[in-house]
Amino acid sequence: MPYFDAASALPPHPVARQAMLAALDEGWADPTRLHREGRRARLLLDAARESAAESLGCRPDELVFAPSGTRALHTAVAGALTGRRRVGNRLLVSAVEHSAVLHAAEAHEAGGGRVSRLGVDREGRVLLEEVRAALAEEKGAAALLCLQSANHEVGTVQPLSEVAAYCLDARVPLLVDAAQTLAWQNPPGGWSLLTGSAQKWGGPAGVGLLVVRKGTRFAPAGPLDERERGWMPGAPGLPAIVAAAASLRAARAEAAVESERLRTLVDRIRTAVPQLVPDTEVVGHPQERLPHLVTFSCLYADGESLLHALDQAGFSVSSGSSCSSSTLTPSHVLRAMGVLSEGNVRVSLPPGTTGAEVDAFLAALPEAVRSVRARLDPPAGTGGGATATSGGTAASGGTATSGGTAADVAETSGSAETSGSAAATGGGEAAGAGTAGAPVGLTVDALGRRCPMPVIELAKVIDRVPVGGIVTVLADDEAARLDIPAWCRMRGHRYLGAEGTAHRVAREK
Repeated sequence: MPYFDAASALPPHPVARQAMLAALDEGWADPTRLHREGRRARLLLDAARESAAESLGCRPDELVFAPSGTRALHTAVAGALTGRRRVGNRLLVSAVEHSAVLHAAEAHEAGGGRVSRLGVDREGRVLLEEVRAALAEEKGAAALLCLQSANHEVGTVQPLSEVAAYCLDARVPLLVDAAQTLAWQNPPGGWSLLTGSAQKWGGPAGVGLLVVRKGTRFAPAGPLDERERGWMPGAPGLPAIVAAAASLRAARAEAAVESERLRTLVDRIRTAVPQLVPDTEVVGHPQERLPHLVTFSCLYADGESLLHALDQAGFSVSSGSSCSSSTLTPSHVLRAMGVLSEGNVRVSLPPGTTGAEVDAFLAALPEAVRSVRARLDPPAGTGGGATATSGGTAASGGTATSGGTAADVAETSGSAETSGSAAATGGGEAAGAGTAGAPVGLTVDALGRRCPMPVIELAKVIDRVPVGGIVTVLADDEAARLDIPAWCRMRGHRYLGAEGTAHRVAREK
């Protein structure tokens, strides 16, 4: 069964297995003790630190091991903010950072600190003009800027060189979350703090890295002890640390060849998916991206069902979309980018993936999407296998999901407004007195219905209004704020904006 979720975690590298087994025999003692077993363990810990530091291009005394990448990020943010508390309490983060950074920002804000969230473009790259403006607003007074080296959901690589130069000019430290790129290469220089997670390069889970450059003001909070410079309390998991350092070196040795090979396979997926599956949008930067990751979103489908369908077909993938039973909010990354969130699939290829496995995935994908769409009764022509509604009836004619009925539709003369129309439901029509000369409009009531149903119901009725006519979709699912504008962009219609739960769409063709 092909595993295509390398961005979450990789299977253990063979070198990691070998190193961990050897360290279990030799490194089980407390490395802070002076007896023979303790000294042996200390030698292993020092060797692992030196190996990791060499791979990262830093000094061994700048690097500490953490219990996880998340813990490394939390410690990095808190330590930098505390160390620079006399300078200022303003934290700058991009809107697409890993949730660990965003949670740290929320905690800082709850404690009275200030947080500025930097926007990104539609491809996920931080807006450099916002970075410059935020740093210039209080030159030298911001405490820290956090920016990932590459996004974990869509693979977009951030312009770190430019941001580092801005930070240097403003004398603000830059924290780089390099979890997604350390398997391939080091981020460009100019950063002050860096974090990583071993499971992203084939090391064991439970090992993170934190690097703090000399000269960076840093004061970790919380109870301290003598281990790992007092930054990470508790005994280090030495066998796992040894395996992490060894696998990082091994992954880097293979990175150049694997990067080129996997990029070719990802290019194949990026090209093939829109051709094989109608109404699909590939998201993320087309060139400045990770070599092994591609993300796409499918109209008229939900991500959770797609993951299950692909899992049943034998492919392990993930999704950045949160249109599932567990939450009503879309991915914060997709929301910040302003791209389609419904039916989101992330494919991240591990080293060793073959062309035959990618071809098998591309062969299975159309049927997986078709089966999911068919259950949701999308409009005709979407590859969902559903029959289009006919005649003058509204958005009905299919089995509703989640036990609901089809969206209620009201037809009025004049641009449809958001106050509930006194119209027949379940596909009935009512003539209204609207503004003379204004285009005929429809109101689709999708309140209480989850992604992707508001878009499906919109797609079913858009052809019932003339060109220039307006459809108002009443939808309280938060994902609709992304998916309705994305649908308009993909289908060539004009999104007029939203007031509360009312989204107005003008038919353009």
